[in-house]
Amino acid sequence: MKILRFNDDRIGILKNERQVVDVSDAISHRIEKGPQRVVEEIIENFSSYRPKLEQIAAQKSGVALSSVKLLAPIPRPSKCLAAFVNYVDRPDRSPDTMPNEYFYKAPELVGPEGSVELLDIPAAVVYQPEAELAFVMGKTPKNVKEADAMNCVFGYVPFFDISTRGLTRRTQFIPKGQDTHGPCGPWITTKDEIPDPHNIVVKSWVNGQARQNYNTKFMAHKIPDQITWLTRFLQFQPGDVIATGTYHEGLGPINNGDVLEIEIEKMGKARFFIKGYGPRKDAEWLPGVSQPTPPPGGRMSKV
Repeated sequence: MKILRFNDDRIGILKNERQVVDVSDAISHRIEKGPQRVVEEIIENFSSYRPKLEQIAAQKSGVALSSVKLLAPIPRPSKCLAAFVNYVDRPDRSPDTMPNEYFYKAPELVGPEGSVELLDIPAAVVYQPEAELAFVMGKTPKNVKEADAMNCVFGYVPFFDISTRGLTRRTQFIPKGQDTHGPCGPWITTKDEIPDPHNIVVKSWVNGQARQNYNTKFMAHKIPDQITWLTRFLQFQPGDVIATGTYHEGLGPINNGDVLEIEIEKMGKARFFIKGYGPRKDAEWLPGVSQPTPPPGGRMSKV
């Protein structure tokens, strides 16, 4: 099932890949609960909600997908994390030599047709979008065994980790965690529709020109490993989002006026718009190939 948010915070089911069926009335007191709590409730109680939603979808034809305004499928998860250096994308990398590590993204996620804002940060040399598969937690697990980890996954969503390159910082707050730097969508695809999340194709475009095109089989720490590691330290909530990292080949700059697109096999395609507030930044940046020169005046760049 593909679950989406649209128009004025309504809940929909994608039918036949082209129609949106409004299932909002299946959720009691939807307005009072608010957008995030409604999504969490559906995820928490999906075993009871699913037959209701399927029945509504079977009875209604819905409206054209092109006629609705899609919103971020998860408006504000309690946690949004992204994996750090998690793809075997060059010869000197192997899973046993790569860290299982994460950083926080701003939880106010940007939905399809929304805007990514690039602030004027002189020390930054380039802004890059990393196309990633993200998984959505369905439970509140702690200390999960790897064999049980996939039972904690509710579904998947295409995700961009917008990255600010060239800054020398103690944390990833400015390079990775800025507001609007977590666009995702178009919808949540439930786990049952993706038999193997470690063998699907991720693609991205900027202004219609192909950028990334890779298979998730190159993921170093697979999703069960990620969940096992993370739940040693964190208590997840239903609806939390974890982006699984990117294959760096194909990365390039984004600037004001650009149009950014992502598509993941069997999960749909979403488009976003770039608003920049400073001069163009087009420096090349690729791990192991070209790295930006640190700013003058010491190890820590001022912002």
